Amino acid sequence: MNNHWIPPEPRRGLAGEWDKFVGLGQTKNEFWLILIPALLAGLAAPFYALYTGLNWTTIQLFVVGIIAFDLVGGVVTNATSTAKRWYHRPGQGWFQHMEFVAVHAVHIFLVTWLFRNGDWIYFFVYFAYLLIASLIITRVQLFLQRPVALLLFIGVFLLNMYIVTPSAGLEWFVPIFFMKLLVSHLIKETPFRSGETENMNQ
Repeated sequence: MNNHWIPPEPRRGLAGEWDKFVGLGQTKNEFWLILIPALLAGLAAPFYALYTGLNWTTIQLFVVGIIAFDLVGGVVTNATSTAKRWYHRPGQGWFQHMEFVAVHAVHIFLVTWLFRNGDWIYFFVYFAYLLIASLIITRVQLFLQRPVALLLFIGVFLLNMYIVTPSAGLEWFVPIFFMKLLVSHLIKETPFRSGETENMNQ
């Protein structure tokens, strides 16, 4: 097996549990590249709601901050070589990826419940799209994963723009949510290691 796909051993204790969440062997560059944008997003989302007078409750402000932190951080995390190596390691098949994706139904649920007054059509439309799109991506041939995932992302982007009216202050939610899962997480890509270079002219 190509050593690109062999993760290092996890650290002991809580650090090891963190390793199993973001991937084993995360570099300092990856850590800060994930943390800083996630923190900025987690602060910017509730600040925007306050600045524009959306009159959200404290719970809504807290939840939107957590969602923004998780999604922006998740987009970057799942795109790192460390996460690719971990989440696409041997033994991680389509079922495990579908499990990972399905857990994120909680994000759509929270938006539906707290920001759309229980608009369950919204929930079922996006959850169904998520499951169907994810199943397609995990089942197509590897060399087609990236273009298929991007086409499906374009589809949900247009759905959010022109068919399903986005929630005020959460116009960003659907694009970033699906970018994290369809584009960042599900696509299997070579996890290059820190310090490796490749001649783009070859």
